[in-house]
Amino acid sequence: MQSYARGPQGTVVKSPIGEVFLSTAARFPHHLAVVSCHQNVRLTWEQYAHEALRAAAGLRALGLTSGDRAGVWTTNCVEWTLLQFGCALAGIVLVNVNPAYRSHEMSFVLRRSRMKALFLHREDRRSKYQAILEESRAGQHLALEHVIYLGTPDWQSFLREPDGVAASPDPGEPANIQYTSGTTGVPKGVLLTHVNLVNNGRFIGEYLRLSEEDRIAIAVPLFHCFGCVIGTMTAAATGAASVLPCATFDPLATLRAIDRERCTAVYGVPAMFIAELQHPEFAQFDLTSLRTGVMAGAPCPIEVMKRVVSEMHCPELVVCYGQTESAPVITMSRVDDGVETRCTTVGSALPETEVRIASPDTGETVPVGEQGELLARGYMVMQGYDDEPAATAKAIDAEGWLHTGDLARMREDGYFRITGRSKDMIIRGGENIYPREIEEFLYTHPKISDVQVVGLPDERLGESVLAWIRLKPGETADEEEIRAFCRGRLAHFKVPQHVRFVDSFPMTLSGKVQKYRIRQQEVAERGLERAAGQETA
Repeated sequence: MQSYARGPQGTVVKSPIGEVFLSTAARFPHHLAVVSCHQNVRLTWEQYAHEALRAAAGLRALGLTSGDRAGVWTTNCVEWTLLQFGCALAGIVLVNVNPAYRSHEMSFVLRRSRMKALFLHREDRRSKYQAILEESRAGQHLALEHVIYLGTPDWQSFLREPDGVAASPDPGEPANIQYTSGTTGVPKGVLLTHVNLVNNGRFIGEYLRLSEEDRIAIAVPLFHCFGCVIGTMTAAATGAASVLPCATFDPLATLRAIDRERCTAVYGVPAMFIAELQHPEFAQFDLTSLRTGVMAGAPCPIEVMKRVVSEMHCPELVVCYGQTESAPVITMSRVDDGVETRCTTVGSALPETEVRIASPDTGETVPVGEQGELLARGYMVMQGYDDEPAATAKAIDAEGWLHTGDLARMREDGYFRITGRSKDMIIRGGENIYPREIEEFLYTHPKISDVQVVGLPDERLGESVLAWIRLKPGETADEEEIRAFCRGRLAHFKVPQHVRFVDSFPMTLSGKVQKYRIRQQEVAERGLERAAGQETA
């Protein structure tokens, strides 16, 4: 038996996001649609649709037309969701921008995305967005024409009464660009279409058995696929309410939101669930309204999942597996799978999705139980990387298979287990980090001659960032100097948590750096064997 599986038969709808959104609002006008706890905002589906239509009219009033691009650079807030669906209704391509970006990343995204409008707060407790934007724009010739600051009169002036103009974008065209770090040292813009996003959201909702009576606690970031597809897009497809507990993840605020709003579903990466379970006030909250939820974004420790199921009263908690390039979910547990299956696998293929395990050497499908690279094909595969045909061709082969770069095994029942990664990537708290990007940045430090970046196992975050640095002759530096060089210029999660200065790197006879030996040495010396061997789904 070969390691090939096809998900159940389903209907792939060819509808644009805006049409699905308005259809749901028309079906459940008086049901709760969105709650932003930290902003004290509550909207029914009727109100939600009206505000999104105002945003769409505002975009058109700026002069943006179908296919133009608009960026949103902020933490979780109701305005993010209004712009998500406002862009869809106006036929504008939404560009998600990570709030952790600093000038180094933002300069690139502004230039590469060709966005004509950008929505952001001036600053928050984590970042001074306006100052970073001004630094990022300096000396660049950009398409950016409009900068609208949220929480100011700019935003209220931007919103217009619905103008009755209905955009009809081609469902096969991009609706969203999400940036994922690239092995070449710069982010790549993933082009996700209406068909990608609508159907992934629909099938996720079906597997979670969501309806207009459900309320989803979305503490994961909206700029990420987890938040804006598994979260708000799934809600728009099912009528469930999106509950935003906080601007950025806070375990206490999330527990409080679940209790007060009687949430029936909760999303998070393992580190979030660990923080909630370990919070000193955990026992004070009534979480019995919970039924289901999603743990994804990083390997899921079995004991953590079991505790969420039992102690957070979440009997139908599932695991999703995928990546931004697959919009994002490829495989998923079912709510009625046994706890052991949900703890030890990443589920089976979603409807209308093909998955196979291929030999990294030959490309042939391997027998069941053997390890190989997980490949996926179906409606959910991205259109490609923005303006990067070579990178697109490398990721999606001539037969339409998306090469995930993840190693996996398939069981006889069609369930999959992720066993490692064939591509050089670190996953820290659900954030994908490519070492090459950090290495390229550190090469700009005047004292650094060479650098190698790897991930170290971390029981809380999954992995942490380690940099091995070789200094130029005669130079001296310490760890804090290196981290200070990165702060404010790289996203905080990319700043190396560990730095070691070395004279050489382990090499092959052909001169290739053996990163696995760096990792092995550090794991042994730091006593991280337990975290490295942690059993995961």
